[in-house]
Order: sequence, then structure tokens, then C-alpha cells
Amino acid sequence: MRNRLLGLLATLALSVPAMAEAQQPKTLRVVMHSDLKILDPVWTTAFIVRNHGYMIYDTLFALDGDLKIKPQMVEKYDVSPDKLTWTFTLRDGLEFHDGQPVTTEDVLASLKRWAVRDGLGQILWAKVAEARPVDARTFQIVLKQPTGVVLQALAKPSGNPFIMPKRIAETPPGDQIKEFVGSGPFIFKRDEWKPGDKTVYVRNPKYKPRAEPASGLAGGKIAKVDRVEWLAMPDQQTAVNALAAGEIDIIETPQHDLYPILKKEKNVGLVTTNKWGNQYIFRFNQLHKPFDNPKTRQAMLYGLNQKDFLNGVIGDPEYYTVCKAMFMCGGPYETTAGFADKYESDFAKAKQLLAEGGYDGTPVVLLHSTDLYVLTNMAPIAKSLMEKSGLKVDMQSMDWQTLVSRRARKDPPDKGGWNVLITSTSGADSLDPLTYSFIGATCDKAWFGWPCDDELTRLRSAFADETDEPRRKAIVEKIQLRAADVPTHAFLGQYNNAMAIRKEVSGNVVSPVPVFWNVEKK
Repeated sequence: MRNRLLGLLATLALSVPAMAEAQQPKTLRVVMHSDLKILDPVWTTAFIVRNHGYMIYDTLFALDGDLKIKPQMVEKYDVSPDKLTWTFTLRDGLEFHDGQPVTTEDVLASLKRWAVRDGLGQILWAKVAEARPVDARTFQIVLKQPTGVVLQALAKPSGNPFIMPKRIAETPPGDQIKEFVGSGPFIFKRDEWKPGDKTVYVRNPKYKPRAEPASGLAGGKIAKVDRVEWLAMPDQQTAVNALAAGEIDIIETPQHDLYPILKKEKNVGLVTTNKWGNQYIFRFNQLHKPFDNPKTRQAMLYGLNQKDFLNGVIGDPEYYTVCKAMFMCGGPYETTAGFADKYESDFAKAKQLLAEGGYDGTPVVLLHSTDLYVLTNMAPIAKSLMEKSGLKVDMQSMDWQTLVSRRARKDPPDKGGWNVLITSTSGADSLDPLTYSFIGATCDKAWFGWPCDDELTRLRSAFADETDEPRRKAIVEKIQLRAADVPTHAFLGQYNNAMAIRKEVSGNVVSPVPVFWNVEKK
């Protein structure tokens, strides 16, 4: 009896650690490309805020791994024979993190708030006669005229209309929301959010995923870890050392010149999850001199060149593409119309256009992001090329989140505003004129820089309504030709990133947005 008791105690002693290990929460620790300081997904187009949105909110539609539009919160939809009335029915069992069911009242309030601030939302809502609930799970969008933009707007990868409770969505679009309740696969732990340190999400135990496998931003969003921590670690070498030591699990965008070091780490892999890449953007502020004049903006298209930027930041030609097509080389609307003679650093031509535009030598304020490595070297390169083109440049340095706040200011450059900033955008958001926010020219409603041009606006609307592909491609050429005459921005080439991931982590979804459902950790 005594021996049996001793054996039982020994068995229990061995099983307790195993049970404790089995019950230990699985935590995924990630160093993202930027710290999260803004939480309202319609307030800014900063990718870190978009990424936060996909963690806690769900969407009506989404793009799968082949960029095809798939229902997400929507169970079914149909269109009336006259193409004017779209009827949508939500999936059963959708529930917000506060326990309340998702209803069509929540959906419509979220759509209306989003449509005020999002460029494609503005295009869609201008064509909407009425958006109305039918019952708790069914709603309708009634159009003034048929358009092909409805599903594209509801499924766009960046700036997607995230669905939140009506009481929150009724916050005026000009004010930031103060509650962060979604119905997505993770719950935001606001009590643990420490800007500059970490952002914490926990698995939503009540989330009801779709039955289909995860694909891109669509399909079954199954949270397979209990907790996700985004850790602020601005020094890239520190992050690489932490990854090698197993202190973190993923670096979203490691520095390209550190790839050789990462490739030597036996417990780390480099995985490209965004196969569509990114595009660099040089953005003019058209509210103030000198870039209120199209001649001075044209001067920059001649004075800049893509190779200097891509070599200076990415370095490895395996990961970048010199491209004079606004809507991405390799995309369905690739054309160099209007830009074949641009981006060659023709400084003589740039100086000529600056003179024609009346540039008077006033310093141009160039905003410089210091903590995002994919942008840090861009502004110094731009400064050199701008000065060789004949501009005086006042480069002002700041962290990315400060720049994100600063770019929303319309004040004169010498009063806290700006003339030029450099950013990047996802290739999946740059494939056509509708999702590509930088070509929007709707004045105060346009993306920061506020370009204002009736012809560009008319052409984008025509593209939205056109369903014939050859005619769409002809409209794209007209858009590019117009953009070469009245530039809204300069595009500075394409590049790809790879995630650095510990070998014990698997399941990362190929997607234009970094997402953490389907991810497992041993």
C-alpha cells in the first residue's frame, strides 16, 4: 500500500509541471514597424492604426490571398435587377466584445462615419441615395445610379470600414473615438496599453469565425494564441538580438541590411507575407507656396529619381523595382503614360520649371521621420535632390507618430505646417485609381496635402462607374496624363519586406496587412 501511495505521489509530481505547462497562456511577442499612439481607425491612414483595426474589429467584406472580394461579416447579399438596391444579410451570432449583438444599426453608423473621411468611401457615398436597415441582420444600400464600386469600397485592405457599436460610431468624424470595442478575433487591453512600451491584445473567446480557411484578410479568423503583445523596440539591432535570443517571436519589418545576419540565425526565418510589396510616396502640400503651383510640382518629377532612393534605403535589387507606372508595375493597370520622361534627375529642367512657377527661394519644409528605417534615409536623399533641383530645403526631423500628427496641420510651413513629406503605401492599395488615395483631389476631403482638381475627381468617378476593362484602362491613362500635368505626388519606386519569424511560430497568412489570426506558437 505504501509503495502504491509513493508511486501515485510521484506520478502527481511529474504531472503537475506538465499540466501547468499545458495551461500556460501562449503569448506572441511582436516588434511592429511603429509604435501605436492613435487608436481611431478612421482618424489616420497610418498603417499601424490600420493593423490595430484588423486585430479588434471585423469587416463586412475582405480580400482573400488572391485579392478577390469575399464576404466576411456578411452571410449573403444580392443586387436588384436595376443594379440600384444592394441587400446585405449579416451572419448569425456576431457579437461585440462587450457582449452586445452586432446589428445593422451598428453597421450603418460605422459606414456613415467611415465614408466622411475615407477617399473611396466618399466616392461611394456620393452615389448613395439611402442606406437603411431592414431588420436586425439585414440592411440595404440604395444607389442614385449603378456603379461598380460598392464591393470594392467595402473590401479595400487599408481604410476598410471597421464595424463598431452604434454609440461609438456616432462620434463625429472630426473627433476621435474614446471606446475601442469591436467584434474581431482579439480584444484590445486598454488597461495594459503603454505607448512607447507595449500594446496588448487577448483572444476573443466568443468570436465566431467563418468556416472557410484563412486566406488573406478573408476566411476563418481563428486566434490560436491567447495573447499578442506589440513591443516598442525602435533600435533594429536590439530587436534582432532579442529575436535571436527568443525574447520576441516576430519582427514585422526588419531592416534590409540586417537580412544577411538574420539568414545566419538557425532559429529564424525570413518570410514575405505581403507579396504585393509597397510604393514610396513623395507628397506635396498644395495649400502653401511653392507647391500650390503645378509647375513647381512638375519640377520635382524631373528632379527626383527612384534609383537613389531605393539604393539608399533598400539597397538590395532583389527587394526593389524602379517603376514609372503609378498603379504598380505588374499590376492590371500598369502604364507609364505621362511619366516616361520623369524621374531621371534632369536638374536643368527642374530649375527651369521652378523659375516658371515663380519660386522665390523661400525654404521648403521637408518632414523627416527618424524611427521608421524604411523612411529614415528617404528625406536626406530627397533634400539633396531637391537642392540640386534649385530649392532651399529646411528638413525637420521627428518620430513617425509626431509626423503623423503634424501632417494633418494646415498651418503655413513657418507656423508648424509643412511643404513635403515622404511615406509609403501598400502595393495592394495602389493597383487602381479607387483604392489609391494619393490620386484623390477632392480639396479638403483629400488625403493630407489637400490637392484640388475637378478633372481628376471626374476621371476617378468615371473609372468607378465603368465596368468594361479596355475602357477602364483608357481612363487610367487619362488619369496619369492629368496627374503628370497637375501632380498630387511623386511615386518613388516599389519595394518588398520580409518578416523575421522564429521557427517555433507558424501559420502566418499571406496578406497585404500583417495579421495574427491563424498564427501558432509551439
